[in-house]
Amino acid sequence: MMVAEYWSAFGRKLAAWQHGRVVRQILNTPPIIPADDGVILFSMIGTAVLLPYLVAMKSLHAQLQRGRVMLLDDGTLTKADKLVLADHVGDPVILTLSDVQTAPCPKGNCWERLLAILDLRRDHYVIQLDSDTVTLGCVPEVAAAIDANRSFTLGGGVEDVKHGFMTVPDMIRRIYPDGPLYSHIQSVIESGLRDVPGAGELRYIRGCAGFAGFSRSTEGRALAERFAVDAGRAVGPRFNEWGSEQAASNFVVANDPDPIQLPYDRYTNHWEEALPPDPAFIHYIGTYRYDRGSYLASTQRAITQLGKA
Repeated sequence: MMVAEYWSAFGRKLAAWQHGRVVRQILNTPPIIPADDGVILFSMIGTAVLLPYLVAMKSLHAQLQRGRVMLLDDGTLTKADKLVLADHVGDPVILTLSDVQTAPCPKGNCWERLLAILDLRRDHYVIQLDSDTVTLGCVPEVAAAIDANRSFTLGGGVEDVKHGFMTVPDMIRRIYPDGPLYSHIQSVIESGLRDVPGAGELRYIRGCAGFAGFSRSTEGRALAERFAVDAGRAVGPRFNEWGSEQAASNFVVANDPDPIQLPYDRYTNHWEEALPPDPAFIHYIGTYRYDRGSYLASTQRAITQLGKA
């Protein structure tokens, strides 16, 4: 390992340790008071992300003031974890992976999460929230989406949001005229959509499944199943790889009625580029999570805003 790489790896480990110390303070903040108002705040978590998840969920709920929590256990939650969750997020219903039947969609790689959400959307507006997110300001766009029963998604990145919602032929023309841009399965799937039946009538958005809202709909999981069958046939065995669920989430939101791409200057991902000056919501992508101390600062700020129990 080169010296620069060593110090970069060391810096990330130090930042993760510092974050681990600060995030424990979330246990001293007031619990969520759930509302049975037709909104479900849904996440898939395990024991390793319990405390960051509490920051993510409590900080969003404090700004949104809506909904009740449901969870999907990735298989690692302990009895002690579930007691903490009961105390802090309103004794949520916790599903297991075996509760979610996936066929004809893939199994694993977050597909159970998406399909559980789409089953719930028959009777509820459901928001998918990753544990590596922090809400720091008001979220009127999310509240408006719920009120209008419109699905929404976080943008994928600065360049992605410029494209917004596209028909599949338009996406192929703009982004994939010569096939996949890189070997990641999401790029392979997106470029492969040119070959699915009815592609000319379908839409897509290069969004991020880390924060997405799914409108109440009798469609349930029908769009995701169509995507899994048609895109899976077009792509082949690689469709089962991690990342296909995010493409499916993007597809479902894009093909729902009148969907919303959240404004990227307020709802953003933490990549290599600088953050907007005053974001309301930040998704801390794994590769860059501990860079530049932003995750630590945002976590501390969110906990301070939540106050003492």
